[in-house]
This record gives sequence, C-alpha cells and structure tokens, in this order.
Amino acid sequence: MSEHHITLSWSRADGPFERGHYAREHSLRFEGGQTLENSAAGDFGGAGHASNPEELLAAALSSCHMLTFLAVAANRGYVIDAYDDTATARLEKNSEGKMAVTHVTLAPKVRFGGDKPPTPEDYRKLHERAHQACFIANSVKSEIELAL
Repeated sequence: MSEHHITLSWSRADGPFERGHYAREHSLRFEGGQTLENSAAGDFGGAGHASNPEELLAAALSSCHMLTFLAVAANRGYVIDAYDDTATARLEKNSEGKMAVTHVTLAPKVRFGGDKPPTPEDYRKLHERAHQACFIANSVKSEIELAL
C-alpha cells in the first residue's frame, strides 16, 4: 500500500460569494512541491487558462497507462523511443442522470527503437496488458477506450 497526498487551497479573497458568482480558481500542491493552478472548466464558470478536474482525470489516466505500458514493454524486451498521447474526457449525464466523466479516449502513438519492434498484434496486446494493470483505470467507473 502507498498513500499520495495533495494540498488544495481556495480563498474568496474579498470577492463575492453568491449563487453562480464566486471564484473557482484554486491551487493544488503536490508532495514533490509542484503547484498547479486549477479551476472549474470554462463551461462551468472557471478560468480557461487553468487546468480543471476533468482534464486532470484524463491526464491521470493517460499518464498511468503510459507508465504501465513502458513497464510492460520493457519487461518484454522492447525499446521505446517516444510515446505521445492525446486524451479526451467526455463529461455528460450518466445512466443515473448525474453529470460524470462517462468516457475517456486515449490515443497513444508509440515509436519503437531497437532491433525488435512488436507486430501489430503484439502492440495491441501490450496496450491491453497496460490497460488491465493501470492503477487509475482500475479505480474509475468511466469507460476508457484505447484508440490505436
């Protein structure tokens, strides 16, 4: 078991605080010292220049999948030169009528090096194994699609 901590800080800072009219910007501080400016998504009154929880969920899933994929590929003797992903999180009403991130699409592009590139079938299996072992994917109810 391991634990992972963040510190979230928000302040009204003499601004208004009434229905639909209050600041959404807040900071997230991670254990390693990095601070991230976060807000609600722009559609929900947030600051467009800041990250938002929906993006952070997509980022967490993308990052976890990549890190797991790298481990799986290295364990099987493949060499990876580059890995890029464009992840999309879809926010909509779920089957219970509640707003939720219902679907996340990961679209990884991997460039292999070395003398042993995987076959297309092996490549698909590497991603399937990474998806099955990804800690974050195993923690959410949203559908997570790999667009390979």
